[in-house]
Amino acid sequence: MRWKLNWIITVVLILLIAGIYLYPVPDVSFEDLSSKVDPDAAASLLTFRQEHPLQQIDVDGVTWEYISFGEGDETILFLHGMTGAADIWWQQMVALSDRYRVISTTYPPLDNLEAMSQGVLAILEKEGVPTVSVVGSSLGGYFTQYLAANNPEMIERAVFANTFPPNDLIAEKNKTIGALLPYLPEWLVMNVLRGSFEGDVYTASGNSELVLAYLLEQSYGRMNKAQVVGRFHCVVDPFTVPDIEALGVPVMIIGVDNDPLVEEVLREQLKAAYPGATVHTLHAVGHFPYLNFPDEYTALLEEFFGE
Repeated sequence: MRWKLNWIITVVLILLIAGIYLYPVPDVSFEDLSSKVDPDAAASLLTFRQEHPLQQIDVDGVTWEYISFGEGDETILFLHGMTGAADIWWQQMVALSDRYRVISTTYPPLDNLEAMSQGVLAILEKEGVPTVSVVGSSLGGYFTQYLAANNPEMIERAVFANTFPPNDLIAEKNKTIGALLPYLPEWLVMNVLRGSFEGDVYTASGNSELVLAYLLEQSYGRMNKAQVVGRFHCVVDPFTVPDIEALGVPVMIIGVDNDPLVEEVLREQLKAAYPGATVHTLHAVGHFPYLNFPDEYTALLEEFFGE
C-alpha cells in the first residue's frame, strides 16, 4: 500500500512540475494593449497589418515571414532587433514606399547568423532583388554588419542603428542567463522581458505608450521562447568587422545617448570600428526611436539614401 502512495505522490509531483513549466503564455493583442496609445498611431499599425499581410517562404525546412511592397528601382531591407517583427518598421516602410521598394522580415528561431543570412538571401531571390540598402537596429544592426562582411556585393548602403560591433562583452555579461535560457519555462522568459519593457525601455523612450504596447504584444504570444533563444545566440555569434571603405559600402550609424540596451562602451566601439561612417546621435529617445520618433528617424534615412 505504501509503495502505491509513493507512486501516486511521485506522479502528482511530476504533473505539478510539468504544469508549472508548461503554463501557457497569455495571448494578448495589440488592440487590447493600446488603450493609452495615440489613436492615430494605433490605427496606423492595425491598418498596415490589414493592407500588408505577411508572406511566407520555406528555407531549409524553416518558414520565414516577411512583408514586401512599394515603388521604385531601389530596395530597402529592414532588419529588426531581438524583440521585433517585420511590421515594427511600418512607419518608415509606408513613408518610403512611394520611392523605394521596401522589404522587412521576422526572424524564425535560428541560432546563427549564417542561417539567418541564407533566409534573407532566399527572400531577396524570391522577390527578384539583387541588391539592397539595409537598415538594421540592435540585433538587426549586428546582422547587417555580418551581411556587409560576408555578402558585400548585395549591399548598396547600410545603416547600423542602436547596435554594437562584434565584441566579447555581451557574451561575457550574459554567460549565465545565456546558458540557462533554453531550460527556463516560456512564461518566465516572457515575464522577464515584460519587466525590461515596462522598466528601462519604457522610461528611456520618454514613456512612449506605443513602444510599450508593441513590445508587450510581442511578449504576449506573438513571439516565442525559441525565437528569443535563437536571437540571443545570434547576438553573440562572432565575425570579423568588415572594411566598409575597402568594400565601398557607405554606412550611417544612428545611436542614442540614453540607450538602455546598448551600453556606451559598445556604442563607442561601433564608431571606432567604422571610422568612415556618418554618425547621428539622437538625444533621450531610447532603444526604439523609429517607433516613438518616426518622422525624425525617417528623415535621417531619406537624407542618407538620397545622397
